[in-house]
Amino acid sequence: MSHLHDEIYEQPAVVERLLREQQGKAKEIGAAIRAFKPAFVWIAARGTSDNAARYAQYLWGVHARMAVGLATPSVHTLYGSTPDLSRALVIGISQSGQSEDVRRVLSDAKEQGALTVSITNDDTSPLAQVAAYHLPLGTGKELSVAATKTYTAELAAVAMIGAALIDRPEFWQALERLPGWMRATLDSAADTPVWAERYRYMERYAVLGRGYNYCTAFEISLKIKELCYIPGEEYSEADFRHGPIAVVQPGFPVILVAPTGDTFAKQYDLLQQLHKKGAECLVVTNSTECAGLARRVLPIPADVPEWLSPIVAVIPGQVFALSLAGARGLPIDQPIGLTKVTVTE
Repeated sequence: MSHLHDEIYEQPAVVERLLREQQGKAKEIGAAIRAFKPAFVWIAARGTSDNAARYAQYLWGVHARMAVGLATPSVHTLYGSTPDLSRALVIGISQSGQSEDVRRVLSDAKEQGALTVSITNDDTSPLAQVAAYHLPLGTGKELSVAATKTYTAELAAVAMIGAALIDRPEFWQALERLPGWMRATLDSAADTPVWAERYRYMERYAVLGRGYNYCTAFEISLKIKELCYIPGEEYSEADFRHGPIAVVQPGFPVILVAPTGDTFAKQYDLLQQLHKKGAECLVVTNSTECAGLARRVLPIPADVPEWLSPIVAVIPGQVFALSLAGARGLPIDQPIGLTKVTVTE
């Protein structure tokens, strides 16, 4: 077995521990945010962590009614400018906490009087040290280059802060069930190495999501690129209709992340169109309606609420990317040309 395999299957325990050990810190951060009353939220991140930031845009936007934007770190480092962040909540998300450009956003914001928060897996990192509040992921060392357990821990941290901001008991109750939903999803994905062989010679693909799972489309696509070296595209279901759908020919592989919820009707409508065009559709869903239109359904538990579904729905994509890399005979823990810590300025 690979380190990546072990880390994928470690995720339920990692999230369970995070919920148990850091709930108090999340509530402290939530109280600080309510007291500060930010005009908007600005999140600095790169790579996988940027996908966690996309989740925050929807979760905090929908339930906490906060305007959440993604920072432009190069404005600070390469262009030497400092946008007015004095009334912002500025958050840095990074597995390692080492990227200078992400740290610089928080440093500049802190000098202006912004409220700063870091979410990292390294308490001693420059990012953790510069922030007024730090929420540690505590995943343990991630040995595989491709991030899995640190990503779902970042999503869980975002969800915990969201629950603290919303301050309703049913959100915390749902979070308590999250590790169980993750375990059930891993159990359902046990046969992935068998059917993934079909895609061994796949040359391109698209991954589609919407709403909360816009981030999931990006993250699944990133895992396939990192592990399998296959070029692909990730889109919102809505954006895909505006031109890119033209690339779909019979046999074109499409991964559609379509859990039940407010976005499902639109996703299902697109699935019908893709089916008519002969696309090879793999659908991550907890709906029974998709089975007749999908080449394969990648199931998640039926009762996962949409706002938590990204933490669960990414898992079938992780297992697929792992299995496909294995089928192609590729190095799983050390993909060619990648390093675990990427430091950008």
